[in-house]
Amino acid sequence: MTTTILIADDQAMVRAGFAAILDAQDGLSVVGQARDGAEAVALGRSLKPDVVLMDVRMPVMNGIDATRELTTPSRGDPHTPRVLVLTTFDIDEYVHDALRAGASGFLLKDAVPEDLVQAVRVVASGDALIAPRVMKRLVETFTASTPVPARRASELNALTEREREVLVLVGRGRSNSEIAAELFIAEQTVKTHVSKIFTKLGLRDRVQAVVLAYDTGLVAPAR
Repeated sequence: MTTTILIADDQAMVRAGFAAILDAQDGLSVVGQARDGAEAVALGRSLKPDVVLMDVRMPVMNGIDATRELTTPSRGDPHTPRVLVLTTFDIDEYVHDALRAGASGFLLKDAVPEDLVQAVRVVASGDALIAPRVMKRLVETFTASTPVPARRASELNALTEREREVLVLVGRGRSNSEIAAELFIAEQTVKTHVSKIFTKLGLRDRVQAVVLAYDTGLVAPAR
């Protein structure tokens, strides 16, 4: 099965470079390129790609608003692509907003080609692409600096004590193997707990779980 990709970036050379790398891979196909967020939304709706590589800072409509548009299903068009946000990481002020907008992961703009390909494949498979150390830094940085309305802790009442423990560690950026080692349980057991957490809380992926852990106060940003 071929994974279809839409690239959204206001720099033509960036779009062309990413397209050349991805089109050269088995099972990956770039079906469109957008110069701004509005064009990304239009092409996303018409082409229905599996994955959108979305730059944050673009004219007409920024990548966050475009991500929100594309990841919100409508009655007439239930298709929602997975969005992989392109970020410079150290200077983008909008990364945490992108998490809330429905992004499934983040890719650094200076990533090597192998990381780009792997990122697309991971996100297309339904997982969230953020290395634990990157996830931890992203979320702690932006939750510490960006005021957001806190979710009610009562949202977590559906979880067992063990599931809460697992969610805390997910929120701190731990991988499944690290959680297994810390809690002295099998990695497959961790996967089962994570799956149940997603189902009970209506979460799509690990990124949303991290955001919820911070929004409910289950995990506190580093100071």
